[in-house]
Amino acid sequence: MVTVPQLARLSTLVIDSPSRATESSRERQGSMARRRFQKGQVYLCGEMWYGRYRADEIRDGQVKRVRKNTPLGTKKEYPTKRLAERRMEQLLSKINDPGYRPGRVAVLADFAERWKTEVLSMCKPSTQSKDKTHIRRYIIPHLGKMRLDDLGIENQQAFITKLRGAGVPGGYVVGILATLSKMLGTAKKWGYICQTVNWRDLTLPGDRYGEGRSFAAEQGKQIIAAAEMPFKLMFALAGYCGLRAGEIMGLRAEDIHLERRILCVGQTAYRGKTQSAKTRGSETSVPMPEILVELIRPHLPVTGLVFVNHRGKPYHAEKIVSKVLQPLLDRLGIPRAGFHAFRHMHTTLLVDSGASIKTAQRQLRHADARTTLSIYAHVVEPSHRKAVEEMAKYLN
Repeated sequence: MVTVPQLARLSTLVIDSPSRATESSRERQGSMARRRFQKGQVYLCGEMWYGRYRADEIRDGQVKRVRKNTPLGTKKEYPTKRLAERRMEQLLSKINDPGYRPGRVAVLADFAERWKTEVLSMCKPSTQSKDKTHIRRYIIPHLGKMRLDDLGIENQQAFITKLRGAGVPGGYVVGILATLSKMLGTAKKWGYICQTVNWRDLTLPGDRYGEGRSFAAEQGKQIIAAAEMPFKLMFALAGYCGLRAGEIMGLRAEDIHLERRILCVGQTAYRGKTQSAKTRGSETSVPMPEILVELIRPHLPVTGLVFVNHRGKPYHAEKIVSKVLQPLLDRLGIPRAGFHAFRHMHTTLLVDSGASIKTAQRQLRHADARTTLSIYAHVVEPSHRKAVEEMAKYLN
């Protein structure tokens, strides 16, 4: 039985506890706010201002508070310490915000494995092969031991410089950096502390837009004339229509409309397997010149792939280049090149024949094309068809 004195003490405890709990909670909140709010420390090292501060990070599932040092800018950018401190205040505003949450940290090599499993596995086989090669041969050897939060603009630029110093072509360097950019972009979305690739802040190789190998018109005519079927038709499609190698290997009988003189690019083939087109802009229809229609007509199957090997599978473009195209070029005395040289030739001849840039973009189905054809029965503009016919005269 509860006695009167006990009841009185209990009543007092019940009345006082909310205010005491509230006061205690406020003290804890205030203590946390005071501990988390910081101004940091700004110091000058040579001609560069640096900021030192503390931040919470999630490591191995636990929140740890670590000291950070970050460059703020040069003395030329911030002549006085006060200006550098203002820059520091901007950087700390996120950490001092009441809604701040600690970010995750990881070593790039470890994150790369998860990224390949969770993200890259969802991409096309050709994309997987390319990105895995970039990661295995270049990104992991140079950056694998670095933490994501250390991979800022300075280290990204150093990575580019190392690749060029190792003799990696400029265009390939950009491709490797694009793979790294996708990885860091995903890490940022997943809550990891990192800086994504900002292309405008980086100095890229000057030769990244170097001209690709191209056949001259006379060389194109010689190659097509000397090749045997079905390779003659493959080279003709590349030269007369500017199709990519994978698009030719993935071409189906139902994609070709001889009466309309139109072919549709709806899929590609990569290493013996079909997949979607390179980009959405690549999924379109293009006109064919009459001379190509007559070449295709006797060799067009009723259904299925136009080009299949003895096993009924799509051809490997790489094998055709090494076993058919390059030996043929050697016999003709033409410098070696791949399928893409036909596409470069087609572009040059198309423009030389008087086609506008818009028409050339549409014919080549570049990612930045303004207009694309999305259905088989779409009527090709007369100016577009005329331009292709004029271009075909160079190879006839």
